[in-house]
Formats: sequence, structure tokens, C-alpha cells
Amino acid sequence: MEQAESSVTVDSERVRVTSWTFQPGQATGMHRHELDYVVVPVSGGSFTVIAPDGATSEMRQEAGQAYARQAGVEHNVANTGQRTAVFVEVELKA
Repeated sequence: MEQAESSVTVDSERVRVTSWTFQPGQATGMHRHELDYVVVPVSGGSFTVIAPDGATSEMRQEAGQAYARQAGVEHNVANTGQRTAVFVEVELKA
């Protein structure tokens, strides 16, 4: 899968904010979250979440409907929708 575009817009002592833009078929690549984080969908979209063991789950993001996850999550996130999807990830530093 082709790599989604990411851009760190804030990186301070307390937070790191990354904007992610996914064209259809693009993905983050397998990664592990070292920090607790909040995701704020900008456009909404349909994604497949792929675990390290290959298991998959489907996720639908709704624009403006934030959600939080704890450190330790490991996955690849792929845009399986038909349109560009954008979200902002806010990592919470200690």
C-alpha cells in the first residue's frame, strides 16, 4: 500500500499534533503508539485497521467525532473509502 501523507504541525513539551491525509488505498504503515493519543476526524471516512497478526477490523470515522486511545496500540490504518480522508492526531506527552 502507498504511504499516507503526514505533517507534524505542533511538537511541544506536552503534545505532538500530526495531520494525516489519505487518498483512497493509502495507509499509515504498521506502527506502535508510544503515547496516549486523541484522533479528531476532519473529513470522516472508512478505514481498515490491520493488527500485527494480520487480523482486520473496519472503522468509520465521522467528521468532528473525536476518540481517544492509550499508548501501546499497534496497527496499520488504511483508507478503504472512495474519497480522500483527513484526520488530526494529538499525542499526549508526559
